[in-house]
Amino acid sequence: MKEAAEYFKLLSVDKRIDIIELLKQEAMSVNAMAEALKISQSAVSQHLRVLKSAGLVKDERRGYWIFYMLNKEALEECRKRLNRICTCGCQGATPSVKKPCCSDDEAEH
Repeated sequence: MKEAAEYFKLLSVDKRIDIIELLKQEAMSVNAMAEALKISQSAVSQHLRVLKSAGLVKDERRGYWIFYMLNKEALEECRKRLNRICTCGCQGATPSVKKPCCSDDEAEH
C-alpha cells in the first residue's frame, strides 16, 4: 500500500485527475483521451505511465489499440487511505452523520 503522501504527489497534477474522471465513464485509448483533454498524446501517455505504475490504471489490448481503464479496487484503496487523514471530524462517525467529503457514496460517483 502506498503512503498518502505518494498518492497526493501523483494526484497533484490536474490532468491526471482529468484522466481519472474520463476513465470513470469508460475505457479509452490515448488518442481519445488526448482529444478530449486537448493535450498531446505524448502528455497523456506520460500521465498514464505514472497512474499505471501506481496501480490506479490498467490497460488492455484490443486489436491494434490499447485501451486504458481504472483499476477500481486500487482506486478505492487510495480513497480509503486518503480518507484516514480527513480533518472534517467525521472519522468514526456513523454513516448517517458522515459529511459528504467522506461518505462512502462518493466512491460511486
